[in-house]
Amino acid sequence: MLEQAIARDPYYGPALAVAAICCFRLVIDGRSQDPGADRLKGADFARRALEVAGDDPGVLVNAAIALAFFGEDVGAMLGLVDRALALNPSFARGWQVSGNLRYWVDPPQLDIAIRHAETSLRLSPRAQVGSPLGVIGTAHFFGRRFDEAVPKLVLAIRQDPSHPHPHRVLAACYAHMGRLDEARELVAQLRVITPIVIPDVSYLRSAEHRELYLAGLRLAVGEAPVIQTQFGRRPS
Repeated sequence: MLEQAIARDPYYGPALAVAAICCFRLVIDGRSQDPGADRLKGADFARRALEVAGDDPGVLVNAAIALAFFGEDVGAMLGLVDRALALNPSFARGWQVSGNLRYWVDPPQLDIAIRHAETSLRLSPRAQVGSPLGVIGTAHFFGRRFDEAVPKLVLAIRQDPSHPHPHRVLAACYAHMGRLDEARELVAQLRVITPIVIPDVSYLRSAEHRELYLAGLRLAVGEAPVIQTQFGRRPS
């Protein structure tokens, strides 16, 4: 439907930016039939969106997170998000995306990620603008505050049971805590949602955090897994 809208108006920023988000979610959620093609398509949509974004905070934010995931400089993308929030400080989606990108950077900005996600929740406590609870739980996970991560991730899953990311992080969290039965139960739930249990984590620029995440998922899976990358699959 978005591609039809773009065909009618190739310069309509909101459609281009949301199309980029769709490609991003197809890849990160493990639902893409061709991750390499969807990466290229998503990055193209996002760059075209930025060319016509003007002062539209929604276009800036959606294009920024898509491009950060597809490999653009995260610091530059955070600059776009900061610009969007300067234009509209009450933009809950912008604060949520800012929280996401803060734990993607190296070195990660975990405390800022939590504060920005909390701001998103305060501004939009009911309408879903992403997964601020997932951001908070993930930031606690990467800070090795596993006991604090668990309740936030459980709530994130209840809020959106179809979203693979909090399932993955909670499974890794349980595994690092030695709660392997619960970790493997999460993996079983995850396999219903997506065939990709262990995703490509190259969007995390910190090698330490990539390994913490992957090590937890390997423990949760309990076997030598296959990691999805932008070039295909390879043994971990």
